[in-house]
Amino acid sequence: MPSCLGIYVQNNLIKYAKVSKDHDVKKVDSFGVKFYDNNVEEAIKQVIEETYSFKTPISINLESENYNYFNMFALLNKKDLSKAIKTEFDMYCNEKGYNPNVFETRYAISPNVDDKQKIKVIHVSSNKIELNKISAFVSGYKVASITPISMIISNLQQLDEQQNSIIVNIEDITTVTTMIGQTVYDVETIAQGSKEILEKITLKENSYSKSYEMCKNTTIYTSEGKELAEEEISHLEDIMPTLYSIVGQVQKIINSQTQKIDKVYITGTAALINNIDLYFQEYLDGIKCEILRPYFITNTKDISIKDYIEVNSALSLAVAGIGEGIKGLNFRSKSLQDNLPEFLKVEKKTKSGKTTGQTKVGIRFDLGEKLDFIEKNMLRGVSGLLILLVIYGIFSGILKNQYELKEKEVEERINSINSQISLAKADNTKVLQRTSEYTNLIKNLQSINEKVNERLRTRNAIPNLLEQIMFIIPENVQITSIQNTQDRHIEIYAQSDKYEQLGYLKAKIKSENYLTNVISTAGQKESNIVTVKIEGDLP
Repeated sequence: MPSCLGIYVQNNLIKYAKVSKDHDVKKVDSFGVKFYDNNVEEAIKQVIEETYSFKTPISINLESENYNYFNMFALLNKKDLSKAIKTEFDMYCNEKGYNPNVFETRYAISPNVDDKQKIKVIHVSSNKIELNKISAFVSGYKVASITPISMIISNLQQLDEQQNSIIVNIEDITTVTTMIGQTVYDVETIAQGSKEILEKITLKENSYSKSYEMCKNTTIYTSEGKELAEEEISHLEDIMPTLYSIVGQVQKIINSQTQKIDKVYITGTAALINNIDLYFQEYLDGIKCEILRPYFITNTKDISIKDYIEVNSALSLAVAGIGEGIKGLNFRSKSLQDNLPEFLKVEKKTKSGKTTGQTKVGIRFDLGEKLDFIEKNMLRGVSGLLILLVIYGIFSGILKNQYELKEKEVEERINSINSQISLAKADNTKVLQRTSEYTNLIKNLQSINEKVNERLRTRNAIPNLLEQIMFIIPENVQITSIQNTQDRHIEIYAQSDKYEQLGYLKAKIKSENYLTNVISTAGQKESNIVTVKIEGDLP
């Protein structure tokens, strides 16, 4: 029965989960969270001891990986595709001034939804120094995989082939994985995450573990929610700015997709904050938002499902370690034994019947005695094989010479064509130089025209808006500022001594369609006065 210990390492915190598989049934044997100060290796050692995983394969997360995307022709064979991807990455490194040899790379393939004749390559690269540092964390143990979490987090959900979804994993930083059906299509990284939240709370609580627990027990205020206690509001001031930034960037990612997004899954440390799914739902109008729950966990009688969700990242690593999910993204260095063909992986047995794990391949003849019938036939077979090898070598040499001649002819043709292309490029450069002046003049005229039109269009935007909303402003609400920040975007600053009056104003602006894409910040309370910022776009 295969099993794997998933270890997700982040700042001052390790999440772990040990998963075993019996046929198609997966079982979580143990899981938890461990805090550490500086010595991550010692913390991992303690996790292995506590879970009795001394001989269990370990799957750990990759850190600081980079993502690039290349579009390739779908008809390329595997060998040519690998060469084309390497060429694209080398060109990317050349543009950025990087040395491609300092990176370890892997890639996954996804259909190109915009061009059926091409495929989309998700190229993942990691600096070898960072990769060696991660490998050192688990040196001395059996490592099954080192994998980027954003590419395997979908292991925890059985996605519908007919629906597109986004998985928002809010750990130290936030990764947004776009799924087209059941296939990873895109990965975006957002710098803000749970690390930023926990560090703010730690400045007040002086304990990272206490801050983690307080973050888990915090409830987000929503427009339909209850009045919150002063302590909860204090921590919301540390949490909401980060979540506000994340949900805004998630909305931009959704809007940039050419395919309709049907559902948003939320996971990671911040997913433990109460009502976070309702908060996302409120801002991502029309898209269902829910917490990512591992599909294989059905019996939660004795353990809360929230405890499992807490270690989702470690669970996905463990599931990848037992062979599920996208193949080819394992950054673990392969040993000589791994590179051998299966038929050469022979285990030597001792007299007691135990295996030594050594490989021993070969045929031995005892020529001190007369050969029997079987040995004669084996010698004839070996002789015939040697003759075939000699013939094969001769024909290979002939074919190689012919191939080199043809290759030389092709090279000469290519040089000739390149020469003609260079002449054509020279002529094209002259034409472009002539047209560049006219293009610049046209752009300048268009820019002036756009500025004039923009001034005419936005001149009366704020007076008109004030005239519309003056009748819906509650008695206890005062608008302190209203401005047109850019294009058709409006920001309204309002204050009141009651949360619900500000919530009512926001709801009326949204329901009466005075502004679209209406969102607001969490209220900031000072001297019994609550101030919020309501923003949206003119329809």
